[in-house]
Amino acid sequence: MMQSRCSTAIALLLLWLSISNNNASGAFVGINIGTGVSNLPPSSGIVSILQAKNVTHVRLFNADHQMLTALAHTGIEVMVSVPNDQLLHVGQSRSDAADWVNKNVAAFVPSTNITSIAVGNEVLTALPNAALVLIPALQFLQAALLAANLNSQVKISTPTSMDLIPKPFPPSTAQFNSTWNQIMSQYLQFLKNTGSVFMLNAQPYYGYTNGRGIFPLEYALFRSVNPNTQNVDPNTDHVYTNMFDAMVDAAYYSMQALNVSGIPVVVTQTGWPWLGGSNEPDANVDNALAYNTNLIRHVLNNSGTPNQPGVQVSTYIYELFNEDLHIGPLSEKNWGIVFPNGTTTYSLTFERLALSNNAGSTGPVGMFCVANSSASVSALKQGLDWACGPGSANCSAIQPGQPCYQSDNIVAVASYAYNNYYHKTQASGGTCNFNNTAMLTTTDPSYGSCIFEGSSGATGSTGATALGPVGPDNFAAIKCHASTFLYIITLALLFLV
Repeated sequence: MMQSRCSTAIALLLLWLSISNNNASGAFVGINIGTGVSNLPPSSGIVSILQAKNVTHVRLFNADHQMLTALAHTGIEVMVSVPNDQLLHVGQSRSDAADWVNKNVAAFVPSTNITSIAVGNEVLTALPNAALVLIPALQFLQAALLAANLNSQVKISTPTSMDLIPKPFPPSTAQFNSTWNQIMSQYLQFLKNTGSVFMLNAQPYYGYTNGRGIFPLEYALFRSVNPNTQNVDPNTDHVYTNMFDAMVDAAYYSMQALNVSGIPVVVTQTGWPWLGGSNEPDANVDNALAYNTNLIRHVLNNSGTPNQPGVQVSTYIYELFNEDLHIGPLSEKNWGIVFPNGTTTYSLTFERLALSNNAGSTGPVGMFCVANSSASVSALKQGLDWACGPGSANCSAIQPGQPCYQSDNIVAVASYAYNNYYHKTQASGGTCNFNNTAMLTTTDPSYGSCIFEGSSGATGSTGATALGPVGPDNFAAIKCHASTFLYIITLALLFLV
């Protein structure tokens, strides 16, 4: 009987190790760090922000030496970039390409974990005059990596805009702009030969806003879509529940149209602006939080896309800081998740997301919808009545005798109801507004035994799977002989090596 219990323990351990190993090698979510910031923090401060948010992958839009030095010994995987204004140099001269690699890559590895080079950004659509030097630039840089014996560690590609695919839906009929077929064929062959990835900039925000009502907002934000308005590819019967997957599959099908397959897609740029002008109502905090939270959850579950199920789609969120130096509408300047002083525009975690403190919650941990203390009592009362009534919030905790009841504090009571509604409905379109009497905050309003949804101290699921309680009795039941215990430890070490 004891041996049977030990065998069960071993089996459970191996299963856990297998799952952990798969998660470790699965898709990741990184972040872009742009250069159009007027008051960029020092490099050491940026790295501290990355570490505080558990960011494991960053894409730099240049190869800033101070940043590369600050990233040394952190383990963070780094994508450096050849900016568009340097593309002509490396694409016209082997020696310039070799010099670029020696100064910006070889000089920093292995201390700084540089794993990829992005050559330009959206070159064929943003800088078409440089198209003829793109392939030579890739080849010259690859030759330089080979000479430095870095070709296995560092891979080269070029981020491509969705604008290069004129008709991305239905994905099965998507093709690259035929003007660039010759260059794209050479590019894809380069990726095949070097084992590199296809870098795609996929922005559902623009797909939604430029669609002028063709697609519902829920479809762009990874929210539940009405079954009657589902987007089905008529040629494959694949059902697309979100625009992100459709964009990624459009890239896969576009490659297939050129008779190329087997090249994985990495999304190098995606996100949602949190602030826009008066004519950009969809650029707001609620939508930005919803998109990026749902994106992270979607990517880290390794579910792939309808056309490529189970194939991971690693992704870089655009972006860490607002780029106030960008030219264009207000939304162009406000994609960042962090202000230069380190405070957040909204709370975002780059780890596998936990839900709040019950199975009915869909809101992210660390974000709270609370009542605005400057709102009138009558407005708060109206919002409270709606949340607990038509809004179907669970208001039992704010009833007399319950832990969150405060007869003389309408702000606290309304905050609990607002927050409960927000966490129950955020994934399906619920917002934090209540006629402008509510606001989002990262400050946990929980107190005493009154725990708000989204609190890290909330009871219930945190994303881990509990295999059962471990008390004195059942702990004794899984005791093994010392030799068997050592066997388990040995197996664990073998799996972790």
